[in-house]
Parts: sequence; structure tokens; C-alpha cells
Amino acid sequence: MKRITSALTATVLMTAFHAQAHDGAAHSGGIRTAAKAGVIADFDIVHTKISSEGNTATFHIAVSGKAGKSRPSKTGKLAGSNVFSYVWPTTMDPSVAGFDNGAGILAFAVTSHPDFDDTPLYDENGDGDLKNDGDLWHSHWVVLKPDDACGKGALKVVDIPEGTKPKLPKTWPGLPLLIDSPGYSPIFKGNTLEVRVPFEDIGVVTNASFDGVSAGLRVNASVHSPLLCVVDVFKVASGTLSLPGKVNK
Repeated sequence: MKRITSALTATVLMTAFHAQAHDGAAHSGGIRTAAKAGVIADFDIVHTKISSEGNTATFHIAVSGKAGKSRPSKTGKLAGSNVFSYVWPTTMDPSVAGFDNGAGILAFAVTSHPDFDDTPLYDENGDGDLKNDGDLWHSHWVVLKPDDACGKGALKVVDIPEGTKPKLPKTWPGLPLLIDSPGYSPIFKGNTLEVRVPFEDIGVVTNASFDGVSAGLRVNASVHSPLLCVVDVFKVASGTLSLPGKVNK
């Protein structure tokens, strides 16, 4: 009996050791951030990382709570509706995602917003309706710029003025914004969020810098420019949005 007990104990300890080693590897490198009192745990970023393998980049965020647990409440209308997001601002040029060169700050984002659907090519909830699953977490490329109309120093998703024809990705969802809906599936597991994103030229990623942000956005009450503003920054991984993260480091 003692031998069996000792063997079981050794197995449990070895399993725990491997689990800790795996978790340590998952959360190594990148930007480490201390948990912060007063920030909703689901959005309290403690680790942000971008790594690459072959031509695929993995965007990673860990929080002090359960990632993806909180989603906005439905208001029943587009005007004034809310968006929750996890965002990786980068130094990559927007042309990497199919926008015009120099159009703004290219960021990869995972969002949830129950009052509208901006992934018209995909049926995330599998019910046969392409237009009713904006509440499920999904991915975007967005181009950001400061606009004081959103609040002093606040960022917005860049608007497309009426009558203009900027360069847009093939999976642009039709909104008057510099936004793309590429269909890359976010994976939530415990306190982590990861998205695997393929690139034709992985060098544009490995040479980039990045940061991590959790934030709330809001659709303009008049559904007019600026259409989508960042109105509530929950946490910035670097604390200063200085994009200090280095890919694979």
C-alpha cells in the first residue's frame, strides 16, 4: 500500500510540475504586468505576448481573472451600443492587413458586441444566420488614430469619409471604418486568450513591436463620424502605450 501511495504521490507531483512548466513557458517573455486592484479581473492584463512559428503568429493575452467572461449588455440598438475588446496595438504598417500605407496604428483585436454583427462572412454560432452573432468573441484588424471628438487624447477606429475609396481588405465587413473581419478564431482557456494568425511574410511580424490593451468602445449615439470611439481603457500592459513588446522575446 505504501508503494502504491508513494507512486501516486510521485505521479501527482510530476503532473503538477509539468503543468507549472507548461504554464511558465506560455507566460514567458513578452510584457509582464502586475495585477491591479480596481480593474475588472477579466480585463486585468498580466501578460501580453506575440510569438511566431513558421508563417503563423500567435497573439496571447493573460489576465488575472477568467478571460472573456464579461461581455457587454445588449441595448437593442446600434446607436450608443458598447464593445468590449482585447487589443494588440502594433508598429506594423496597416498595409500588412490590406489597408493604405500609413493609415494609422494597426492593431489586432478580439471583440464582443451584442447589438451588431460585423463578421458577415462567418456564422460563429452555427445557427445558419450570418447576422446575429456579434456577441460571440471574434477577431478584427483595426486601424486606430487619436481624435479629440472621442475625448481628449482618445483613440478611434478610423472612419471612411463618404465619397472616399481607401484601400480595403477583401474581408472588410462593409462598415464605414478601417476594419477587417478575417475570421481568425480566438481561443479562451482559463485566464488566457490566444489567436493564431497566418501571414504571407512573417518578417513583418517578427520585426514589429506591440502592446496589450483591454478596453471598452462605444458606437456614436448619432451613428456618425467618429463612429467608434475608445471610451474606457481598462488596462494598458505597458502602462504608457509605448509598445515595448518584441515578438519572440
